[in-house]
Amino acid sequence: MSRGGNKPYIEKKIDEKTFFREFSIEIDDNELSWHRDAENREIEVVAGKNWKFQYDNCLPVVIKPGDKITVEKNEWHRIIKGDTNLKLVVHK
Repeated sequence: MSRGGNKPYIEKKIDEKTFFREFSIEIDDNELSWHRDAENREIEVVAGKNWKFQYDNCLPVVIKPGDKITVEKNEWHRIIKGDTNLKLVVHK
């Protein structure tokens, strides 16, 4: 797994459209900024305690293992740090 460039996570490619990502509990909150993605994504939460996901103009919601989140292309969103490492599977 590698943490490329200025990405706030380490990533492992599973196949052409699927990636495993891990956000460390040691990450600085400032690295988890509002952003938009270049394509639609479905995100599966694998592990993590008390992390939150927030869409623009919405209140943040706690995410837990088993949750699936859909993010549309160019939709503003962010994650908010929890109490353990956050592990996700991202389908592009």
